[in-house]
Amino acid sequence: MTTIAIISDIHANLEALEEVLHDIDALAISKIYSLGDNIGYGPEPEAVIQTLEARGIPSVLGNHELAVTDASELDWFNPVARESLLKTVEMLSPEAIESIHQFPYCRVEENLRLVHGFPPDSPVIYQFQASNDDLVQTFTELQEQIFFTGHTHYPEIIEYAAGQIQKYAFGRKPLRLKADARYIINVGSVGQPRDGNNNAKYVLFDPIALTVELRFVPYDIEATVQKILDAGLPEAHALRLR
Repeated sequence: MTTIAIISDIHANLEALEEVLHDIDALAISKIYSLGDNIGYGPEPEAVIQTLEARGIPSVLGNHELAVTDASELDWFNPVARESLLKTVEMLSPEAIESIHQFPYCRVEENLRLVHGFPPDSPVIYQFQASNDDLVQTFTELQEQIFFTGHTHYPEIIEYAAGQIQKYAFGRKPLRLKADARYIINVGSVGQPRDGNNNAKYVLFDPIALTVELRFVPYDIEATVQKILDAGLPEAHALRLR
């Protein structure tokens, strides 16, 4: 298994996605997975879905895609996000909506599990909602060594080793994981980071060296801000990017 790129929470931000893909291509990495929430909040959901399809990038179901496949899920969202999602559905072609219906709740690739929210397959549970007991139970009941997640827009590593849970943040350099430990790794957000750094972010995973690296990718934020405003989406989604 070669180095893979894990992206998440693009949120219809085509500028951010394109710059992330340029970064991935410059590193000659061909295997890419998306952890969902490719749509919502941003101005170009159709173009983002088309880009993922053109590049052959598989995606799992995010909570925003879930609301597209099941309108009753809209009740889960706050009023501003609900307004945005209703607008998003209008911006999607029938073909894109059909593609979204095909997204699975999770993917298992060798010793990895990919899920939007929280393992094993929830697109709606946030990582921070899980107690240490919940985390231990998750690691105990599931077989994979590493779970990649998104949803919070906040990069984080949770390590389970010798019966203990430890949480820590990414640095700027690749981090070597322990062969005898297990991990939940939140890869942050491509299109709407909320960790105090407004660069687009994604994670590289090398299964041979057992390393993870958080990549920081600048993009044209103001172009996306203007597109959000021009599309008539809630202003809050634009201002949050800066």
